[in-house]
Amino acid sequence: MKIAIIGSGYVGLVAGACFADSGVIVTCVDNDEKKLAKLEKGEVPFYEPGLSDIIKRNWPHPLNFSSNLAGSIQHCEVVFLAVGTPPNEDGSADLSHVLQAAIQVAQAATHDLILVLKSTVPVGTNELVTNFIQTHSKYKIDVVSNPEFLKEGDAVHDFFEPDRIVVGTEDDHAFEVLNRLYAPFNRRNNRIQRMDPKSAEVVKYASNALLAIKISFMNEIAGLCDKVDADVESVRLAVGSDERIGMKFLYPGLGFGGSCFPKDLRALSHIGSNMGATMGIVDAAIRANTVPVILLVQHIKRDIGIAGKKIAVWGIAFKPKTDDVREAQSIRLIEMLVKEGATIRATDPQALSTGADKLADLGIFKEVAFFDSEYDACKDADILIIATEWNHYQNPDLSRVRKLMRGNHIFDGRNCLNPQDVVDAGFIYRGIGRPQRKPK
Repeated sequence: MKIAIIGSGYVGLVAGACFADSGVIVTCVDNDEKKLAKLEKGEVPFYEPGLSDIIKRNWPHPLNFSSNLAGSIQHCEVVFLAVGTPPNEDGSADLSHVLQAAIQVAQAATHDLILVLKSTVPVGTNELVTNFIQTHSKYKIDVVSNPEFLKEGDAVHDFFEPDRIVVGTEDDHAFEVLNRLYAPFNRRNNRIQRMDPKSAEVVKYASNALLAIKISFMNEIAGLCDKVDADVESVRLAVGSDERIGMKFLYPGLGFGGSCFPKDLRALSHIGSNMGATMGIVDAAIRANTVPVILLVQHIKRDIGIAGKKIAVWGIAFKPKTDDVREAQSIRLIEMLVKEGATIRATDPQALSTGADKLADLGIFKEVAFFDSEYDACKDADILIIATEWNHYQNPDLSRVRKLMRGNHIFDGRNCLNPQDVVDAGFIYRGIGRPQRKPK
């Protein structure tokens, strides 16, 4: 089978590389010539474990890159749209890139084909795109909704071994083609779920919203534990032991960030408002997500003060195994600390460059020093904050950290350290929803 994928961002590139690895002939289309040149060398414009190796293994055949959309879709049975849907000021999804790409495909088509919406789009987009392309093409183009469910940092695994493959279409032929295309990832058991396009469009938003709600809920419980001097970790373990609830996403911390959860929750809230459906729980999760960073800053001010302090921050990416800092709570935290008069010494194994760019956009780049090593970041620091739970931050050499630091306060923003180990090393420990603990 031959396919084209319009858009070589996170979703399009992962999909293209993984389809190619299964033997499909894939052309990834993008209008950024510099990006395409780097991709042909196996240089991925973002950090995603394993992706570069797959690209190098499959380029130039069966995986190819091109800026020529019209030429790339010739003889293709399926064309995927994986272009961006950035948020508008009111939280709604900007569909201009989707519609523009759909029209270009319709105008360039020389035969019947299937157009697959891989981008996260609001309910009704399938119908909207269908109406648009009918006026721009003389060929039959079936529009299918096929949302992605890729976790940053684990996207390759998610594509090769998906929990579900949602195919939203009323057309039997289109469904059979998608069924055949996804067959290599669907061998052990049938993960394909066919439904109508509107239901498929709701699925992605509903999934992300529910996961984000679990995070916000546990953060609210952590706030309660703070007030009553309880330990949220004990609460989490007991609550998550209920099989109906489970442990996944039941971790309190600084809150969620990234390219999906914040954007998708706001879009879902906007969709509900437009349709007259109250999205109260979604709105509450959005509000709750702003609280943990504020509470942590308040704790730091009460426990030791911020003005004039030198603060080491471990972690800039919104979560481990990515260099993505979009809506990262660590960035919010650094911004607030700088405004309170602190000097920041930041480190991250992958997000130093993206973090520096973001902080420069915020106008606080000069107040932040960047270090490759977490230990170098601790030198002469009064405070250490764990902002991203990278694996090697979870079991550090605490005696070495203690010798490097001027102060002895550790604020664990992801509850990933063992409080007793921290205290035994001579530190004062405070987590999220966990009582402060001091050396005896």
